[in-house]
Amino acid sequence: MAGSSLLALIDDIATILDDVSVMTKVAAKKTSGVLGDDLALNAQQVTGVSADRELPVVWKVAKGSFVNKLILVPAALLLSLFLPVLITPLLVAGGLFLCFEGFEKVFEKFFPHELAVNNEVISESDKIKGAIRTDFILSAEIIVITLGTAAGKSLGQQAAVLTSISILMTVGVYGLVAGIVKIDDLGIWLNQKTSWLAKQTGRLLLLGAPLLMKTLGVVGTAAMFLVGGSLVNHAIPAVHHYQTSLSTLTSMGLDGASGLLSGALVFLVVTGVKNIKKSSHQ
Repeated sequence: MAGSSLLALIDDIATILDDVSVMTKVAAKKTSGVLGDDLALNAQQVTGVSADRELPVVWKVAKGSFVNKLILVPAALLLSLFLPVLITPLLVAGGLFLCFEGFEKVFEKFFPHELAVNNEVISESDKIKGAIRTDFILSAEIIVITLGTAAGKSLGQQAAVLTSISILMTVGVYGLVAGIVKIDDLGIWLNQKTSWLAKQTGRLLLLGAPLLMKTLGVVGTAAMFLVGGSLVNHAIPAVHHYQTSLSTLTSMGLDGASGLLSGALVFLVVTGVKNIKKSSHQ
């Protein structure tokens, strides 16, 4: 009797693990789009850091990402149980923040002003904080999408799927970011080899690395509008319903336009409030 009970328990555990594995695969597919945005944004966030500080910065942001998910996983489970109505407003707030940061970057590009931060250490600290803030919003979207795939399952299975996705996404994204920021070092190493093929590959990497980082900068900013705009649009039933009838490319364009407009509006409000406060203190 004891032996049969143990076998039944093992079979139940295997079934649960199999269910978790299947749900994790489904969640990974559904969050792959956000993963691309996450990769572009985080690679863009750590650009401009001195070469010897690139990997330490990526590691600090990765640790911050793990902390984000350590907060988000239990928070998402609690919200889904007790206050599911708050999930959408919180995601919209995060989306608006992303749109604002994106518009601020665009505004700074066309209307540059002297930054108050001149110290390299402070600049690095600001980059890390900014990357972790951005990661928090993207991680929240990943967690919510994953939670949707595990809807109707037990709390334990939901927690297992969320934890699996959190670990996979964090390791995957920041492993790739670390590889991207060290492409130039790989190019230098290959260029020092005696092999003609290695030298040519190294030179190609050295030529392509600056272009890749500039491209990621543009893609990362665009991703802010796309992700932020999609979160805003998803919260408006009429817009979200209309998007389901559009092609993927057209839907992305609508998300981008919505993100740009939302970012501009938030930027105007924030700038106006700052100016009012400034005037009141003079």
